[in-house]
Amino acid sequence: MKLSVNGKTVNVDDAPDTPLLWVIRDSVGLTGTKFGCGVAQCGACTVLVNGEATRSCSVPVGSVAGKHVTTVEGLTKGDTLNRVQQAWVDAQVPQCGYCQSGMIVATTALLAKHPHPTDAQIDDSLTNICRCGTYDRIRVAIKKAAGAA
Repeated sequence: MKLSVNGKTVNVDDAPDTPLLWVIRDSVGLTGTKFGCGVAQCGACTVLVNGEATRSCSVPVGSVAGKHVTTVEGLTKGDTLNRVQQAWVDAQVPQCGYCQSGMIVATTALLAKHPHPTDAQIDDSLTNICRCGTYDRIRVAIKKAAGAA
């Protein structure tokens, strides 16, 4: 099956019911997307599918054929971080860093819909779990990426 991942067409031989997460990690070889819970609750596996934040651990790869998948690796342009990634660095968000790729991808989707999100929009849209509890720094980084901080 052909997939579009980070703007490139890739061929994979996985069964259509294989979770997208495992195809991205094992068949495509992109390991920025993490396995957290396996039941679409924590958000460590978040990718963009046609621009929508999607928990890849619960999405069968067959359902994304013909759609555009973007992982955290696809957010950079060459060696240049995107505005969300740079805000994460500037606000020193990560501690362990495990959930951060999913947080960054989910924030990218949020800012595409709400360029200057309110606190309520952030709360409603960003449901990813950070085990280290860096939510205050995450909010600072989101506002910085939105140009409000």
